[in-house]
Formats: sequence, C-alpha cells, structure tokens
Amino acid sequence: MRLKFVLTGGIMVMLAAVLVSCGKLDVVGNGSIGAFDQLLQRLPAEGDGGGWVINAPDGGARFFWSGDYSSSSRYDVMIEFDAAPFIVAGLDVEKLPSNYFYSNGWIATGVKFDGKGVKSSGEAGPLAAYKQIVRLNRQVIGYHAALDHYGVNLGGGNLFEWAKDMGANDKDMVFVLDPAPLAAAGLNPNVVDGWLFAPVTVDDENGRPVQVDKLLKPFDLPPPPPAGFSPLRGSIP
Repeated sequence: MRLKFVLTGGIMVMLAAVLVSCGKLDVVGNGSIGAFDQLLQRLPAEGDGGGWVINAPDGGARFFWSGDYSSSSRYDVMIEFDAAPFIVAGLDVEKLPSNYFYSNGWIATGVKFDGKGVKSSGEAGPLAAYKQIVRLNRQVIGYHAALDHYGVNLGGGNLFEWAKDMGANDKDMVFVLDPAPLAAAGLNPNVVDGWLFAPVTVDDENGRPVQVDKLLKPFDLPPPPPAGFSPLRGSIP
C-alpha cells in the first residue's frame, strides 16, 4: 500500500506540473500581450468597444483590430495606408489583388476571422481586444526573431509588428507589406515616399532563415511620460 501511495503521489505531482506548464507553453502569445501593452502606453489607441486603431506618428498608416468579430466589417485585423505615395510610385489601384481594398484615398488589407465573434466581457478596452485575438485566433500571432518583434499576420505576406523590448530596439513598431503583388499592379517599390524597400530575414516553412523583400514603415517611439506628468504643469510632486 505504501508503494502504491508513493506512485500515486508522484503521478499527481507530475500531472500538476503538466497542468501548470500548459498555461506557460504559449510563450509567444503570452509574451506578445505585455509587449503590446507597452506599445499602447507609448502610442495610445483610438476607438471604442467595436474596434481600435493605432495611428502611425506620420499619419501615413494605421493598424485596426476589432472588438466584435460578429460585426459586418470587412476585416477584423488590418492595416490601412495612404494610397497617395503608392499611386505616385506607379500603383494602379484598379489592379490591386482581391485581398486589398481601396477607398477614399486609403488602401486596406487584412483578415476576417472565421466563426461568430465575441465581444470582450468584463475587462474592456484595446488591450482586452488584443487578448481576445490571442485567445480565439492565436494562429495570426507570431514572433520575428531577426527584429525581435511580435506581430499580427494579416495574410499575403503583410504584417503589423512591435518590439518585444522597446527599450532595446530602435524599431518599436513596423508596418510590413509584401511588395510583389503591388509591383504586379504597377508599383515601383524603390520610390514609395515614407516606406523603405529592403530585404528582411524571416524563417521559411522549414524554420530556416531566408531573405525576402519587404516594404517597411518603421517607427522609434518616445517612451511614455512619467506618472503624474502634465505638459502644462510639469511633474506633480
């Protein structure tokens, strides 16, 4: 009986360890939440319970994520960017592929999640809406080792990325586009004002590093002001 008790106790300890570790297995998903919170502290989102937007400091792009996947919106996560510099660089918006949408001088591309959406319950706000993506659509969240970034995969080689450690990275936030389909629609990716055309190291389907061309709009964001700071009154003792 004593041996049986010891074995049972050992199994229980092992099961407990497995259950605890299961909650920690998603290092990327869980880690991305804290990093995204840091991004929101540096660049607060605009919006409401239906969706949230982070605007690029130069006004040339924005990232949107939904708080309600059951809505009729075209995308639940997307980036939008000012079409003007792309049109100047030769893009014919009439030739954009089906995963792009042009309207009112802006081009959008993104992903619509499958299934009925769920509004955030209890906790509300932009971070809660991001946590909902991690919980319900984890497959779109990734980690870019070459830049030490987390990111949302928007399909078609397009991404929105943010730094894992903004204190140690000079690219705190990056809008990423695959130039190939835009080039097929007439774009010269070398001359898009406000965007950098450059090779980027990524992992292929076998996990091996390869270089691919991307259009990048990176930003080094200033740290958030200290608690109690007012631009009119200075720091409050």
